[in-house]
Amino acid sequence: METCLSAPGKLFLSGEYAVLWGGTARLAGVGPRAWALARTREDREVHLVLAEGRIVGTVTPLGVRWGSEPTAPFAFAARALDVVVRARGRESLGLEVALSATPPGPGGHKLGMGSSARAVVLATECAARLLEVRPPLALAMLAHAEAQGGKGSGGDVAACSAGGLLRYRRWPLERVTAAASLSLSLGLAAAGAPDVVRLGSTSLPASYAFSGQSASTRGMIGQVEAVLEGAARQRFVESSDELGRELEDGLRGSRFAQVDEACQGLEQLLESLPGVGTPGTARILALARTAGSTGKVSGAGGGDGCVLFSPDEDARRALLAALGHRGFVAVPLSFEPGVRAEISTPSELRAWLTA
Repeated sequence: METCLSAPGKLFLSGEYAVLWGGTARLAGVGPRAWALARTREDREVHLVLAEGRIVGTVTPLGVRWGSEPTAPFAFAARALDVVVRARGRESLGLEVALSATPPGPGGHKLGMGSSARAVVLATECAARLLEVRPPLALAMLAHAEAQGGKGSGGDVAACSAGGLLRYRRWPLERVTAAASLSLSLGLAAAGAPDVVRLGSTSLPASYAFSGQSASTRGMIGQVEAVLEGAARQRFVESSDELGRELEDGLRGSRFAQVDEACQGLEQLLESLPGVGTPGTARILALARTAGSTGKVSGAGGGDGCVLFSPDEDARRALLAALGHRGFVAVPLSFEPGVRAEISTPSELRAWLTA
């Protein structure tokens, strides 16, 4: 049996920190897409193939027993395969999965659009389909959280899986881990289905601009949580949720003025947190306003980039030109559907599996 899938990247539109503390996030699945090719084997081996090479393990009732500890490029996808095999919980034949490299931005820049989450979603979906294990989204969220020490909201995984515009509340991972000593299936049942609501799309043209500086999401979260606690954190969540609702309503109705007002409020809220805004992101947002567009920092901040919205295509072209002239890597965004089966297969993936 063989399956070929593709999945989008992700961007946070609102609720980057609030979602960690009980609030709601809005996200988007965005292009370019990445690909996976997977097929069953006639033995019990598990092969994971990336541009960096191949690692091999063995199916067991307790998960995948890898020949050696997966190195960083393989860590997230390897954990995804392990979680699916663990959820199956019995002996089975093996499988092999090839994942395409994350598509780079202009000039080969890494843009920070959820490469680890997309790899987890593709690896989980491939293995779940071949081994007939459910539910793939919850398993992908568990795998992604385990691969990063239990941290994160799961929103990036939800966006790569569901695609388009979506609303998301944090999946209660702790319910899974609390029941893990009994059985993974009990833990998944206790956590319930992830709270993901698809919102469709918008006709407002969108863009993304990279600040030229990468940041550690885990480090930023730790820094913010150290200074924002108790009632202050709750007030932040309430403000973020209110502004997120305004952003969602404006995007769904394609009302630029409403989106502009919500983005300005959300950016002011994020800039109240230590280290989120940087000179690079401030310059991007100032250029956006000058070009008749709007936007905000996307993600934990401390670098990375901004999601930008324009009232029409002419304004977006002017915005991208202004950013490019000043040395920023900026790309138009397409809102993409979630993970899906594909008829054609990238030739390089098939070549990797047969090598």
